[in-house]
Amino acid sequence: MSIQRREDAHTSGLYQKRPLAIVRGDGARVWDREGNEYTDCVGGQGSANLGHGNVAVAEAIAHQARTLASCTELFYNDRRAELYDVLATLLPKELDRVFLCNSGTEAIEGAFKFARMATARTTIVATMRAFHGKTMGALAATWGPEYRETLGGEALFPGTRHVPFNKAEALDAAITTDTAAFVIELVQGEGGVRPANAEFVREAVRVCRERGALLIVDEVQTGFCRTGTMFAIERYGIVPDILCLAKSVAGGVPMGAIAFSRAVGDLPKRSHSTTFGGNPLACAAAIAAIGEMRRLDLARCARERGEQLFDGLRGIESPRIREVRGLGLLVGIELKENAGPAIKRLQDLGVLALGAGPTVVRYLPPLVITADQVDAVIRATAEALR
Repeated sequence: MSIQRREDAHTSGLYQKRPLAIVRGDGARVWDREGNEYTDCVGGQGSANLGHGNVAVAEAIAHQARTLASCTELFYNDRRAELYDVLATLLPKELDRVFLCNSGTEAIEGAFKFARMATARTTIVATMRAFHGKTMGALAATWGPEYRETLGGEALFPGTRHVPFNKAEALDAAITTDTAAFVIELVQGEGGVRPANAEFVREAVRVCRERGALLIVDEVQTGFCRTGTMFAIERYGIVPDILCLAKSVAGGVPMGAIAFSRAVGDLPKRSHSTTFGGNPLACAAAIAAIGEMRRLDLARCARERGEQLFDGLRGIESPRIREVRGLGLLVGIELKENAGPAIKRLQDLGVLALGAGPTVVRYLPPLVITADQVDAVIRATAEALR
């Protein structure tokens, strides 16, 4: 029985799967069961910044699995302590406390909870086209109404509001003295690969400070070198009150993190927790992954390969292209038509890409992708859009 049939026999049915079974990866390449090779521009939806099959991460996982895989935060642990030290060297000094969890949506949920506890307010303000996850609180801040239709469209998180993205003038009225937090992606991924403009970000910082609201930056996808710096906040010159991280932090092993400042105050003991968060296995993977990101200088790779990809895609002459957008090695082509056929054609040509809304093809490759591989992606895209 094929892999596809075995999965289909028992899967939840919640995923719209492509008829392709991936069984192996190396760097920015993956192979299907039949041995066909693809350039991976899906990149685990942002969890494979370091690429596939990194030896240092694999060895760290294997060693830790033989030593101690589970240890909750009821106890102290050497790997967790080491990871806290490593993160402290990466994060702004103001963000000196970290809650470790298991995913991006958990990080967002925790951030909302921390903001409401810290401010004694209930309103969360997010942006139109935002994507912050699909659990209940995170889903309330996620813009796409199609994600909530099966729940009857009712408010999942009372008091949640959305403002137009990159409309600085809308923030003054939206963020009030009743607002617990404003949450923003510095590059909207699922919302169409749309970088925030500097004016919008500066005004968000100003209004939040003036009204006593906390600023939450969602770097679940943009963190860990994706935009050409370790975190996108460096490119915008800001330090939020709460920074949400996940995806690539542990080299592909599930992990999330909420980094927060003293502005959040002292959180009540036992008001939030997780069984698996900060487990030694994930911590060991994260320590090794961050070490490899530094050794390979992945921030520089993202800048250089991102510029190559961006320029190459902009150079494609096709009446089907409306705009090319991006930051670092997070790039999207907005088409004047549905992007589905182009994504399918790219797969036929040996390139796996993502959608980002109905008309955008999104490129999110591992940051270890080579210049030759980027050129091949550009050629395949030109062919797909002929």
